[in-house]
Amino acid sequence: MSTIEKTEIENQLKNIIDPNVETDLVSARSVKSITVEAGRVVVNIELGYPAKSFIEGFKQQITAKLAELEGVSSVEVNISVNISSHGVQNSLKPVENIKNIIAVASGKGGVGKSTTSVNLALALAAEGATVGILDADIYGPSIPTMLGLSGYPESQDNKTMMPKVSYGIQTISIGYLIEPDQPMIWRGPMVTNALQQLLNDTNWVGLDYLIVDLPPGTGDIQLTLSQQIPVSGAVIVTTPQDIALIDAQRGLGMFEKVNVPVLGIVENMSMHICSECGHEEAIFGSGGGVAMAEKNDIELLGSLPLDIHIRQNADSGRPTVVADPDGRASEIYKEIARKMSAKLALKSKDYSNKFPNIVVQNT
Repeated sequence: MSTIEKTEIENQLKNIIDPNVETDLVSARSVKSITVEAGRVVVNIELGYPAKSFIEGFKQQITAKLAELEGVSSVEVNISVNISSHGVQNSLKPVENIKNIIAVASGKGGVGKSTTSVNLALALAAEGATVGILDADIYGPSIPTMLGLSGYPESQDNKTMMPKVSYGIQTISIGYLIEPDQPMIWRGPMVTNALQQLLNDTNWVGLDYLIVDLPPGTGDIQLTLSQQIPVSGAVIVTTPQDIALIDAQRGLGMFEKVNVPVLGIVENMSMHICSECGHEEAIFGSGGGVAMAEKNDIELLGSLPLDIHIRQNADSGRPTVVADPDGRASEIYKEIARKMSAKLALKSKDYSNKFPNIVVQNT
């Protein structure tokens, strides 16, 4: 039997594409070690994003590919996950206990942004991450309803708040601090102060990701978040409708101007499938998300159907990813969550906490 060399293993790994980062394992720097001894091959892979439902199938694919090589008698593939803190805009300092903040935005209301935010947060958690969600829509908070939560958050020191938890997700919203029918008649400065307090006065516990559900538009809250809150990346939610795409383009442009990388686009309500006959109809048009992604050279992370169950689940306080975890819509949310976090994993890491503070003293 011929002997197998380490370089042959590495070359074979260059032919295996990680579909979430859309590049090969070697180029993605996912291969941490290769050991070859008497035909026995051990490969250690490290992913920078949560992938609980993906790992086993990917491990089998890698094993089968390596076993094809002549001289290989056995293959052991170990895949681990290490979620790092990534760089933020304008040299801002990361928030304590939060590795990455991801903003979910849309230029237009009514495109299903909050529903997407909640399900993406739950999908990240289902894939193995520790996740929080900040409801940044001060005027129209909807996260409490979607997660079936109400009542004031606890405070252990009368200064800060503990996040309210639902389905393993840490959450905070102005909706927990006011009556459900109370209007928020606040001017811009009060709103931006409230947003910063919700972020900084909440005792987040070891978050890999904090999803920030932004209100529609490009006003005070969006500017505060993009200029004063350390954001690692953003996701734009749109529908295929032309008017939604125009507004989504404005939201994308805002993040580009403040140096927040846009991780991709989510196209919501892309296709309606009749529950009676199965007929498919593009009620809001088709191809808009693809065209926008191509125009801006960013990725279309995924497309979701116009499905009555997604709406019903969100309204009932039991979103789709937990109400129907094995359904097709949940699969799509998990695929989007993996791609989104994988795109972020390719961005530059934050090393600010690796360096000591230098203090100059007179002695």
